Amino acid sequence: QGQLAESGGGSVQAGGSLRLSCVASGYTSSSVCMGWFRQAPGKEREGVAAFYTGGYIGYYADSVKGRFSIHRDSAKNTVHLQMDGLQPEDTAMYYCAADLAISSGGCDARRIATAGLWGQGTQVTVSS
Repeated sequence: QGQLAESGGGSVQAGGSLRLSCVASGYTSSSVCMGWFRQAPGKEREGVAAFYTGGYIGYYADSVKGRFSIHRDSAKNTVHLQMDGLQPEDTAMYYCAADLAISSGGCDARRIATAGLWGQGTQVTVSS
């Protein structure tokens, strides 16, 4: 069973940027579906971005396409979520997630919201 630890959340004004980081430990698989989902109070989980570590393509929710980008630093076993053009509706707790059971064909932003492993979360607050 692995562990995920997020960092990088904070408070910004609309239009600002934040970079979230997630350090993965405790598992050595080179092929896993990883990404981020978010959850605002009173709302359901929303998958934000995901990628399969054996490939190079990122998958994004429509709500963040063109603003967010996900990438991996394999040397540091870290996944980053660069968030630009933040809007108040992006305010939520953001969780790094991973699931070995999700195949490369099934890995996308929607599916990462159902991942079996996630971290403690990091808060992102965007003011207007």
